[in-house]
Amino acid sequence: NTRAARLLKNSQERVIRNRYKGNEMKTKIFDVRDLYQQDMEEGILYDGTEANAKVEAALGMIDEAAELLAGGGLVAFPTETVYGLGANALDPEAVAKIYEAKGRPSDNPLIVHIARASNIGELTPMLTPKIIRIIDNFWPGPLTVVLKKKPSVPDITTGGLDTVAIRMPDDPVALELIKKAGCPVAAPSANLSGRPSPTR
Repeated sequence: NTRAARLLKNSQERVIRNRYKGNEMKTKIFDVRDLYQQDMEEGILYDGTEANAKVEAALGMIDEAAELLAGGGLVAFPTETVYGLGANALDPEAVAKIYEAKGRPSDNPLIVHIARASNIGELTPMLTPKIIRIIDNFWPGPLTVVLKKKPSVPDITTGGLDTVAIRMPDDPVALELIKKAGCPVAAPSANLSGRPSPTR
């Protein structure tokens, strides 16, 4: 969509300066716009072969980004609301990188994103019929539920609280990325703490 088109340019690598440590780190930018149905609706017409090739290429980029997440790295990705800066929610060292990159206070809890509603049981023991009805009606979408966390969810992810905030985004790239990473993804907005959230 337009939001993704403006931020996600052709796949490339560039070096940026880590403002906290002065280290250089590589940032890879993936162009996955071909996964968005809206592009097709706006008049980009492909024959079947070309469309399939474009989608396969985009999925390959998501595979690579998912490997970065699974390996403890950070990945910025679109959701239906804002861009998120994600890390494996169950890896304390990976989550610490989010706080460092954003300059975010460590007692400010993160929202954990999942790819399937059934994954909620990995994060909380509090699955009541009422909660199930709520997520059946509103997921995927911009609804976050806050529930008691399981011990497997690190304290750093929840800002030291005994609850965890969980949502299932309504965005094909986000869902595919989280699914392929094979882990829940902690992700606040992809901006410096206190600055406006990126939406495009």
